[in-house]
Amino acid sequence: MVSKIEEEISVREEFVLCGKVETQVIKCGPWTDLINDQNVNRPKALIFVIPDPNAQEIKDTYGLRGQIEHKIAFLRTHVPKDMKLIFIGHSLGCYIILQILKHAPELPVIHSFLLFPTIERIAETPNGRIVTPLVSWFRYAFYAITYSVLKPCPDIVKSWLISIVFQVINLKTEFPLTNVFQPFCLVNIVYLAAQEMRNIMKRDDEIIKEHLSKMTFYYGTIDRWCPTQYYEDIKKDFPEGDIRLCQKNIPHAFVLRFSQDLAEMIAAWVKDNLSKIEVMTKDTSPCSQDLCQ
Repeated sequence: MVSKIEEEISVREEFVLCGKVETQVIKCGPWTDLINDQNVNRPKALIFVIPDPNAQEIKDTYGLRGQIEHKIAFLRTHVPKDMKLIFIGHSLGCYIILQILKHAPELPVIHSFLLFPTIERIAETPNGRIVTPLVSWFRYAFYAITYSVLKPCPDIVKSWLISIVFQVINLKTEFPLTNVFQPFCLVNIVYLAAQEMRNIMKRDDEIIKEHLSKMTFYYGTIDRWCPTQYYEDIKKDFPEGDIRLCQKNIPHAFVLRFSQDLAEMIAAWVKDNLSKIEVMTKDTSPCSQDLCQ
């Protein structure tokens, strides 16, 4: 069954200009232009995945606020207004989802899945207490070392190093990840992390309350970025919400070893929520189960 799905569903990498920034988009499915393609087989829902990290010009694109504006701009520019949306966020992506719901209330969001959500008090978490001083006090030293060591390093050497790392952790990817060792990318990661530690403090209960019926939270039991105390707090404040605690000891960085487990779990959740499309649309024809990511 798995091999059949892999043969039928195409996955490809594209780059689009969004907020005057070249943006990588990984698409799953045969569709190329959702806005201009009016084919009857066009999907009725779009799954928009926001990992742990548009026509307007965006200031501070690689900062926390800029990343939020970038995602909103992408959805407004490249996705049809009547396209129903399912959000899936991981870590910081969950915070971005909350901000999208807050600042773009016109988007027709069916459901949001927030995995291992770092949506509050990041600097106070076990990992946050370690990372905060590093990205705050030693950020510029890291910049200097990164550029002096990696800038002159040939891409072939970077690719070889990445392949060795991936073999050690037994991780497979369909696309080259040489950007991981690009100084520009590493510097922006640290820059964004510094803003996360400083700015993500209080949980936005107002937006959670407004969209609670269309949200699923998934917390980990061994997550050093989001301790179980945060799960207990939100569960206490929103007892009627769909707030779950992982029982499989899956770590925060699940993509390294548990990507298949999470994929199967999320697929089941999405399938349960697809019925909402028929309720929200005037189209009386059977809901297509084709999804575009």
